[in-house]
Amino acid sequence: MNPQDLRIEDFDYNVPADRIAQFPLAERDQSKLLLYQNGNLHHTIFKNLPEYLPEGAVLIFNDTKVIHARLRFTLESGTQIEILCLEPLQPADYQQNFSSAEPVRWKCLIGGNRKWKSGVGRWEDRRIGGTLLAERIQRLDDTFEVEFSWDDPNLAFGEVLANVGIIPLPPYLNRENAPSDETTYQTIYAREQGSVAAPTAGLHFTEAVFADLDAKGIERLFVTLHVGAGTFKPVKTDTMAQHPMHEESIFVQKATIERLLQARQTGKPIIAVGTTSMRTLESLYWYGMQLLQNENAVFDIKQWVAYAQPSPLTPGGGTAALETLQAILDYLHSNQKDTLEGHTQLLIAPGYDFNIVDGLITNFHQPKSTLLLLMAALVGEDWRRIYEYALANEFRFLSYGDGGLLMK
Repeated sequence: MNPQDLRIEDFDYNVPADRIAQFPLAERDQSKLLLYQNGNLHHTIFKNLPEYLPEGAVLIFNDTKVIHARLRFTLESGTQIEILCLEPLQPADYQQNFSSAEPVRWKCLIGGNRKWKSGVGRWEDRRIGGTLLAERIQRLDDTFEVEFSWDDPNLAFGEVLANVGIIPLPPYLNRENAPSDETTYQTIYAREQGSVAAPTAGLHFTEAVFADLDAKGIERLFVTLHVGAGTFKPVKTDTMAQHPMHEESIFVQKATIERLLQARQTGKPIIAVGTTSMRTLESLYWYGMQLLQNENAVFDIKQWVAYAQPSPLTPGGGTAALETLQAILDYLHSNQKDTLEGHTQLLIAPGYDFNIVDGLITNFHQPKSTLLLLMAALVGEDWRRIYEYALANEFRFLSYGDGGLLMK
């Protein structure tokens, strides 16, 4: 079946409210780990993950860091609004924007926008030496362009966010932030600022697990995909053809792509830690495919690229993965770039042929979500059996919940 014809109602299940984890376990690696290998199901605890990984496996982590993207302002009328920073617009580069001491502009969601008739939003705070202002510039489809300015010329915008912003917890938690969320809603390897949601499959990893991975010779590679609020956007259309997939920014180092190519050449299993890592890896494949047809192709992967037209190579792995990764390396070399930067809207759903990824470490996702579709693309109809097993064995669900290792 063409993924555009998929009915989202076929990817529904009932998750009791008490199974949605409100907080993580005290020890990250003591969460449950579901194991799906060769169609068989059993479970252990996450600390034992290295024992169940294939020999020579390569794990791909998303090292994005959640920013204090929620900001509260008071309008001249006295009304309070909340702004969620999604993506930098001016400067468009994340690091330049965070380090700017001049006014910056962001693509934002605005809670209470209808109440914002005119004027600017203000936030007084001694931690930033005065006032932070928000000016609504223009509407951008279902978002807004907002300019932020502040009094202290010695503070960069990243410092302003760190001081007065709030970590944006998933909306389904439906609770106020706790001080512990500052650390528990970040992976231990988070380093590249830019996400409004954590790559939650990585929340289970600890230094002890990393040490065990090293002892077994499991290689760790890092990519960056800045997770947007669209990851929580419910599918409200009957079929996927009408659902607009969210776009997210990707950054991958040249050295990482070289290691991925070597892993493919030597037959090492490549396992994505989280859906964001998987979308990054598979987006690399489709960008490489485009480079093979046009050496000046822009890294901007659209939603249906994997299903839209015949490709010059047969998808699904083999030599195609080698040729596409090599095409990216050739592009980076010829353009003297050390980092590949781009955007992806790639929707991975049942009917998708995986090209780079052999397995997935993931949490348990919301019903009728694109994240559930991605997982179902990997395991087929067994997705329901996996979720029924997790429910029957008292797994905890969603961002702060338990995890699973799923192998093709």
